[in-house]
Amino acid sequence: MVTFVAILACVGCATRSEAPTVSAAPTAEAAGMVDIRSLVPDIDTDIRYAGSDNFVGAPVTGYEAPRCYLLHPVAQALQRVEQALREDGYRLRIYDCYRPVRAVRHFVAWAGDLDDQHTKPRYYPHIDKSALLGDYIAASSGHSRGATVDLTLLQCETGTTSCRPLDMGTDFDFFDATAHTDTPQVTPPQRENRQRLRAAMQAQGLRNYPLEWWHYTLRPEPAPTVAYDFPVR
Repeated sequence: MVTFVAILACVGCATRSEAPTVSAAPTAEAAGMVDIRSLVPDIDTDIRYAGSDNFVGAPVTGYEAPRCYLLHPVAQALQRVEQALREDGYRLRIYDCYRPVRAVRHFVAWAGDLDDQHTKPRYYPHIDKSALLGDYIAASSGHSRGATVDLTLLQCETGTTSCRPLDMGTDFDFFDATAHTDTPQVTPPQRENRQRLRAAMQAQGLRNYPLEWWHYTLRPEPAPTVAYDFPVR
């Protein structure tokens, strides 16, 4: 769900704090961010907002390439998570990392367009779109601060690079109570998969947003009062 981290009560985890100052940094380097692939070259990514496979149903403003930027301490923590998981036959798949402020504005505009309902069956089948803004989609997002990531777990065959996504009970960015990390509305195996992901992330200081099983933020945040708006390219 879209990590409305700032857009969604979390979409991605909508943040409830005061709006941060928007930095004028024009690039990831200027913002002190790195591409996660500079630390883990073969990490699995599926950056949904750079294409049309997302709840908006179109490429999101600000995503000019399917890349994952994070502040350096956050990227290092994620690298440690990946390394530990690989020892047990698992890997991460990343859906979203740094999110430009302009992308958050795109989400808000989409939520306000009640004539556009074409993604409802997949992403919010049980919620009226008019209810998304505020409860699920907020005006600012923790993703824009470079310390939040949306992801899932892959299980890999021993001795190979063949991996498959674990069943988490819902898809990424699904606006519904079944996406809550500890909901009783999923099966025991699905809950176990969510708990496995949470344990791996928490071991490196990344904390889950309870309403979205895929949403994690490094605590304490490296720069909690600064958001960024440079494009992902």
